[in-house]
Amino acid sequence: MQLSKAEEQLMQILWKQEKALMKDLIDAYEDPKPATTTIATLLKRMQDKNFVDYKQLGRSREYFPLVKKKDYFSKQVNGLIKNFFNDSASQFASFFTKETNLSKEELEDLKSIIDSEIEKK
Repeated sequence: MQLSKAEEQLMQILWKQEKALMKDLIDAYEDPKPATTTIATLLKRMQDKNFVDYKQLGRSREYFPLVKKKDYFSKQVNGLIKNFFNDSASQFASFFTKETNLSKEELEDLKSIIDSEIEKK
């Protein structure tokens, strides 16, 4: 299941805050802030998709994520690799390193990460 751009933006706020009331979520947006009804609609859709849930606190709801940011991001990246790079991580890595204008230092950092993963296997 995938999030829309607006849902993903709200999810980023919720991941950062870990749990939040409606007011906290709206306050996290820059001006002009979205309407309460807009956030409520997004939260309902995200709840239907099993991305968020809430705990009732009196008349308020405290929302929290059901999906970890790392898990969502990993699934998105794997989908990108599958759909745009013929399910080839090496094609993705090649594209990423050539097209993102990484500095020599950033490339060396990536090389260290890859070398470390090779040693683990």
